Amino acid sequence: MPALTPARPPSRRRLPLRIVVPSRNDPFLRRYTEMLGGPLGRHTAPGIVSPGFFTVERVLIIMTTLAALLSVLVKTPCRAGGWTQPDYFYQACYSDWPVLFASRHLAEGVFPLLNPDSFFEYPALLGLLAGATAWLVPGRGDTGERALAYFDINAALAAAAWMVTVLATARMGHRRPWDAAMVALAPGIVLAGTINWDLWAAMLTALGMLAFARNRPVAAGVYLGLGTALKAYPLLVFGAIILLAVRTGRYRAPGLAAGSAAAAWLLVNVPVLLLNPAGWGQFLAYSRDRGAGYSSIWYAWNLSADGRLLPQLDATFINVASLLLFLAACAGIALLALTAPRRPRLASLAFLVVAAFVLTNKVYSPQFVLWLVPLAALAYPRWRDFLIWQFFEVMHWWAIWMYLGRSTSDGVPEHNLDTPYYVLAVLGHIAATAWLMARVVRSVRHPERDVVRRLDIDDPQGGPFDGAPDRFVLAGPAPRHMLRRPLRKEAQA
Repeated sequence: MPALTPARPPSRRRLPLRIVVPSRNDPFLRRYTEMLGGPLGRHTAPGIVSPGFFTVERVLIIMTTLAALLSVLVKTPCRAGGWTQPDYFYQACYSDWPVLFASRHLAEGVFPLLNPDSFFEYPALLGLLAGATAWLVPGRGDTGERALAYFDINAALAAAAWMVTVLATARMGHRRPWDAAMVALAPGIVLAGTINWDLWAAMLTALGMLAFARNRPVAAGVYLGLGTALKAYPLLVFGAIILLAVRTGRYRAPGLAAGSAAAAWLLVNVPVLLLNPAGWGQFLAYSRDRGAGYSSIWYAWNLSADGRLLPQLDATFINVASLLLFLAACAGIALLALTAPRRPRLASLAFLVVAAFVLTNKVYSPQFVLWLVPLAALAYPRWRDFLIWQFFEVMHWWAIWMYLGRSTSDGVPEHNLDTPYYVLAVLGHIAATAWLMARVVRSVRHPERDVVRRLDIDDPQGGPFDGAPDRFVLAGPAPRHMLRRPLRKEAQA
């Protein structure tokens, strides 16, 4: 008898996957696509059939480019007339870039943090970025033309960082790349993306999460460590990683990521610390000693307490209270992560931790929305809820400039915003962020409501945690029928 030929093992080649189309999947967008021809038909196969030149990523780049141009267009009054106080408040075109270019003597060649006589209240890598871009400005001296060139250079680089953030978000979405359109078109990024260098931190955070999703923990740690050297918030992503490590019992990848993050952070900070110890500590000292910052819940309290026999909160009290509130919020998130009927997704926990930090922090600047948008697009990709949240962020964006315009000048009354309305705007954008957090918590407590997992996907951003069994939980798993509810017709891809 001839020898039997062993069966060929099944191919492990990844076949094309059908991707989720927002006009078909999202109930809110389905209602507003008639002008574009209506929702995509049932017999199309996006992700399987080639779209030709206009791939998802290329369309997202086009969207981001248009949004970046609009972001610069918003600054037209200042680009034409210069950045002068209080005009840049009343015209809602304020940006830290030209202001710091003059006030921190970057225009005179002073390199932040490396010059012993410089004052720069930001982390080390951001100081290096600010100094390096100042070197690119032609000419000498503090002139309006050079301030405009400094703004334009940083705006162009921020647009590139924005595009990278969008692409990284799309590639973390697995079968939902169109969720990155939230990042590409977010009104909050359009309005606040050219205020400071926060888009760079958002880019490094997104790249770190993408590397972790692809099981590259060392690269993930390097990106997150560099992001922490630029802004402090990327470090908070490790809070979500630690919680998932505890639940799954998988510690090797988180350990590698943490080690490489520490190495990357030290590589940037140690040289600055050795060259200028006092300058390196300015960020920590300024963060510790400053009082309640604009648009925080603490600042709203002090404004409301003024003249009402209520105590004013000083920096010492706010430091302690904000830390305790943040730790309490983290304890609640940890309890959620360890008691949820199904292991939460990394993006959901990361969004909750970063949002808790923003809400309890002594400062809630308009550009902090840039930290949250990419995480929100991954954690809760529902357009209706996203746009409601963004509406309150836009409302606050206008309110802060009108309030600062009044408080820094004696402008005409019709251009001023009274304090009660500013406080209401602050409370509105805080409440909207808390409301979006509640939606994410609900999707964690009720996994059948998580639109990402309705496609038999566990955790596209989880990396080593994706598909991992539970090792430590504080409650038993939910019944199987709770995790596998039939999908609503409009939710099927």
